[in-house]
Amino acid sequence: MIETLENRFRERDYRVELGAPEFTSICPMTGGPDFGEIVIRYVPGDRLFELKSLRDYLTGFRDRRILQEEAVNEILEQLVSDGAPRFVEVEGSFNARGGMTTRVLAHSGERPASWISG
Repeated sequence: MIETLENRFRERDYRVELGAPEFTSICPMTGGPDFGEIVIRYVPGDRLFELKSLRDYLTGFRDRRILQEEAVNEILEQLVSDGAPRFVEVEGSFNARGGMTTRVLAHSGERPASWISG
């Protein structure tokens, strides 16, 4: 579902960080829109994520009724399935609704020792 490209530097651990600051989905409980930012941090294996394809995948949530926690975990599962990164982390920071904000963080794989903090 998410297209990938060859990683020419597969022998090296390096961090890629991608941001989608206009993520939108629909709350299944209220029917109201959920607005937030999705940040993907990953250490690629043999493949890199193609950005247009990833953007189109994330835009597909716009009309979906899905809990914020489910959206973050579903994105993580798709990234693991399509790109097989060595490590991937998906963070969803959602705007306040009803006086509450939500931050969801899910990951897969072991964070490499060479991971740059920050």
